[in-house]
Amino acid sequence: MPRMMAGIVLSFFLAQLASADVYTWIDSRGVAHFSDYPPGEIPHRQIRVKPPTTVPMSENLEQGERISNIRREVDDLLASGRPEAPDTGARERAQAKLEKTCAGYRRKLERIQSKLRAGYSNDRGNTLRQQRRTLSQKLSRECILR
Repeated sequence: MPRMMAGIVLSFFLAQLASADVYTWIDSRGVAHFSDYPPGEIPHRQIRVKPPTTVPMSENLEQGERISNIRREVDDLLASGRPEAPDTGARERAQAKLEKTCAGYRRKLERIQSKLRAGYSNDRGNTLRQQRRTLSQKLSRECILR
């Protein structure tokens, strides 16, 4: 019920942005009302609605690209600092399997990040953030810090 009321107030405010006065009152049956005009003799109060805050999507995309570039640079630095061991068939297969696993983690992280950029409710967003934390930890432990 509070979410619905907040949605009504917000949608009403956005529709009536030119006249920014919003009034609320509760009638004799206990029903809350919202309007752009005062109800007259009925006790009411005026609501101060703050203008909505918007963040340009381009900033989010630029930040995501910067983070991806930093990850690539760190991966390159870590890869160049590892000593080369003698090539054996088993070691090459293990390395190929590890690289495939790491690439899978990176793909999953990119998918989760794009979903988060698209926007979700708090519950779904929190679930995605938890998945991102878990995958980032696995990527760090298994691929970067090994």
